[in-house]
Amino acid sequence: MPFGARLAMADAGASSLSLLVAGPDGQQTSRWGNACALAMSAGFPGAPAVICDAEGGLDGVTGANRLDALVMPDGRTAAILPGAALIAWMTGDSRVHFDPTRWVPVMAGTNSGVLVARFGKTAPSLPALRAFAPLRLAADRPESNDLAALLALQRLGVAVAPVFGLRGTDAKTRAYVAGEVDAVFLCGEGVPEDIAPLTANAGVPAFSLGQMDDAGNVGIDPLFPLVPDVAAFASGTVLDAAYQAAAAAARLDFFMVLPKLTDPGAVAAWRQAAAAAAADPAVMAAASASSVNLKDSAGAAAELLALDISAPDQAGVQAYLSSNFGWHPG
Repeated sequence: MPFGARLAMADAGASSLSLLVAGPDGQQTSRWGNACALAMSAGFPGAPAVICDAEGGLDGVTGANRLDALVMPDGRTAAILPGAALIAWMTGDSRVHFDPTRWVPVMAGTNSGVLVARFGKTAPSLPALRAFAPLRLAADRPESNDLAALLALQRLGVAVAPVFGLRGTDAKTRAYVAGEVDAVFLCGEGVPEDIAPLTANAGVPAFSLGQMDDAGNVGIDPLFPLVPDVAAFASGTVLDAAYQAAAAAARLDFFMVLPKLTDPGAVAAWRQAAAAAAADPAVMAAASASSVNLKDSAGAAAELLALDISAPDQAGVQAYLSSNFGWHPG
């Protein structure tokens, strides 16, 4: 059923609410949307049905555009999106017609991001990373979660030669095992399991993106307590704001928001329902199995605040990609 018709049904029935899912039906964001919608229902007064409506592709851009263009801030519709939509916004994708810095956060799920390099018996260190000169990094595209790794390495002064076109963990792992690349940036669900074939082939975690607390401070990722986050590994000031934004986007497995100008009472109701969903045993089990950390509205807000970068910072990351990799906004 078209989104407009679903929304009309939700508006017509006081017992129903809508959750716009920015992604294809049955895929990762959709699965989280279905799980959250079911668990959130009991958290609203009267336990209304929360109707999911999947829209657009995997990167969430189409769904995000719909959120800004078509969803009224009447408190009846929220949206759940993947972090990939934020990468598209950062890199100036021509399809983007939304502003994530104005959305009202409800909840989020964050994942880990870890750079694994072929150190062998050498202890991971900044000099060891620089010694690759350059570091051949398995990567999908500049405008993907690999952007966080590229900017992290840039801040650390590590020369990098990305091998683009490797989409997905399996493709990157095959390239690493074949000796075609020196390092892989693992990000998303199930990172602890994905590291195993790399460590079996002389791979050692160099640094992680860390995890952000509700105050916006980034520290050690609890899933990788012995792996330093980028800031602890070495300090850097080059493209710092852009890196922080890209890291937040890469960490966000999914996030739920309301449109700008939504009534505070409606915001409070959605956040209360989201808190109930995060405590639901089925949702907690799914998060644990996927190595996803569930966050309430404060945690989601802290991550999204990192995206509120200046126009010069946003232009700076695009200039970096253009000058170093011949990239141009799509």
